[in-house]
Amino acid sequence: MDLKQTTLDKIDRLVPRYPDKRSAALPLCHLVQEDQGYLTNDSIEWIANRLDLEPINIAEIVTFYPMLRTEAPGKYQVRVCRTLSCALSGAYKTCKQFEDAFDCKVGSTSDDQLVTLEYVECHADCGRAPVVMIGEKEYTGVDSEKAADLIEQIKNGTVETE
Repeated sequence: MDLKQTTLDKIDRLVPRYPDKRSAALPLCHLVQEDQGYLTNDSIEWIANRLDLEPINIAEIVTFYPMLRTEAPGKYQVRVCRTLSCALSGAYKTCKQFEDAFDCKVGSTSDDQLVTLEYVECHADCGRAPVVMIGEKEYTGVDSEKAADLIEQIKNGTVETE
């Protein structure tokens, strides 16, 4: 596995902060995923070796937390909030619109690797629901018309992600 030097430096500073190395497992998973895009079997083994653990200990963490991925994400990660305010404001309808447009079910990546579609819990912007994040950019009040516009921007490669 080939991690960026900045990631390795972060890991080297992070691990000693924990009296028990095992406690650094989740933060290391996040750092490696941020660097590589997702967690492969090789990266799981690398994390386990770095922390003197068995790979199964890391695999258990990776399969437990939904924000950790074991497959390459699409070019655009679309996350639709589904907590109460967003759900009541039409989040499920909005998400269905994305599913139909990209022929991609929630929790998966489109065949063309363009979109990974996920539900998330609370973007903390309940007053402007439903909320959708594309990359790190938050979009609020995403009704049917706004969703159609975002879909078109994704397809054209012009959507803002930061």
